[in-house]
Amino acid sequence: MKIIRKPIQKSELLQIAESPFGNMVKGVVDLGRCVMAIGGELHADEEALLLEDGSVQEDVWGINMYPEKPEGEWIEFDSMINIRPSQHNMSRTVEDGAMREKIMVLIKELVV
Repeated sequence: MKIIRKPIQKSELLQIAESPFGNMVKGVVDLGRCVMAIGGELHADEEALLLEDGSVQEDVWGINMYPEKPEGEWIEFDSMINIRPSQHNMSRTVEDGAMREKIMVLIKELVV
């Protein structure tokens, strides 16, 4: 697992996707600090890494990335860590459209 603080190549995501999931990379983004953790088997592991690094729970969201898919389809907003009744997010999906847009903007900045 590692924290992405500066842009990485999409080709690096392709390499990470090969193991253990084949075509997918789990990630957790921190919208407050504009960083992302990748490379874990569970979103919860990546979330813990970010929290240990100074992230705030309310700012972190779990996603899945499929680097081989077309741009409009390669980010999936699905993770158990996204279930947050206190933030009015009642499902595994990031329900707020504005929040999803912020996540996509951050991903575009971190994955080139």
